[in-house]
Amino acid sequence: MEQPKRAVLIMEEDALIPAYSKPLMLEAVLFCPILTWMGRQLQADGIQRFFVVCGPRFAEEARACFPADTDVTVSERQGDLTAFLNTPDTVAVLLRAALPMEEAGPGFAYAASGYELQEAWRDGLTNRVEAAGLVSGWLPVFGLETIAELEPALRDRIVKRHMQNGVRILDPAATYIDPRVTIGRGSVVLPGSILRGETAIGRGCTIGPNAMVRDCTVGDGTEINASQANESVIGSRTHVGPFAYIRPGCVIGDDIKVGDFVEVKNSTIGDGTKISHLTYVGDSDVGRKVNFGCGTVTTNYDGFKKYRCTIGDGAFLGCNTNLVAPVTVGDGCYTAAGSTITADVPADALAVARSRQKNLEGWAARRRQLHETEGQK
Repeated sequence: MEQPKRAVLIMEEDALIPAYSKPLMLEAVLFCPILTWMGRQLQADGIQRFFVVCGPRFAEEARACFPADTDVTVSERQGDLTAFLNTPDTVAVLLRAALPMEEAGPGFAYAASGYELQEAWRDGLTNRVEAAGLVSGWLPVFGLETIAELEPALRDRIVKRHMQNGVRILDPAATYIDPRVTIGRGSVVLPGSILRGETAIGRGCTIGPNAMVRDCTVGDGTEINASQANESVIGSRTHVGPFAYIRPGCVIGDDIKVGDFVEVKNSTIGDGTKISHLTYVGDSDVGRKVNFGCGTVTTNYDGFKKYRCTIGDGAFLGCNTNLVAPVTVGDGCYTAAGSTITADVPADALAVARSRQKNLEGWAARRRQLHETEGQK
């Protein structure tokens, strides 16, 4: 049989999907929708065009399972399918959710020319296609139980593939890696780590223990320890964690420390900056070699809108500094510990924004004496 050039993937009808559920093709296996598993394998097999039979309720989610530049039609209209099949090319047909398994024999998927399928499906979808040939390598998924049975085997295969490519994985049974993830040679993945989505880990990295990285690009030699990173870019030789939280939209440069109990959100962090502990950096543009003192907060939200902070190169932010956005802190300037900065700070200045200390001599002793007197009554 000629190698198929097109594929038809058929989901359950919207009306058959209960509330709070989804078609099996959109259920995730190792964090990756089954439809994405199917599409990636079919593209690797030479499929160039796809038609997904899917109702409007899940059409957007189905299209998102393929790269943006993939030739995909998502529709339940018979006319659209008929037009797609108007070709002598061989078309692969998968009638339900399936996972690619090399050892799976023929009997589930099949293929026939577009013209033959067009004729057989003139009155609706049917498996009675006389000229069809069976296609091997696909294992059908019948429900969540099937997913639970297959997931450990697929996890082990993905882990083995990365190990064969020079990645050290200390405990394969305690490591979960999405099939879309790439990891560079010489990296180490420690137990309890979860790598998911379109994540790319560089060479010589250390991930874990107990790290979750989702849809991130991570440079060479970076460490992410017991932390979470989401939809962000992290540079090379950067240390994240333990117990740090990188939220979506961040670009974190090279040679940076994002330490314990630090949260970074929708911010750009310049090379060499240190955010060592107990700090929130949100909606901010941070320069190079900035030092964040413990307890620094960018107060970016006024209850209605969010505003950005700009922090120049070489700035030194004292402990417990509050930057009330929108505000700009210039290059090389200092903020005194405990300051609440509400106005721009010029370069190389010291900003002190706190009340003058006043000591009341003997106040504590008098207060203790008062309580002792009241206790004797």
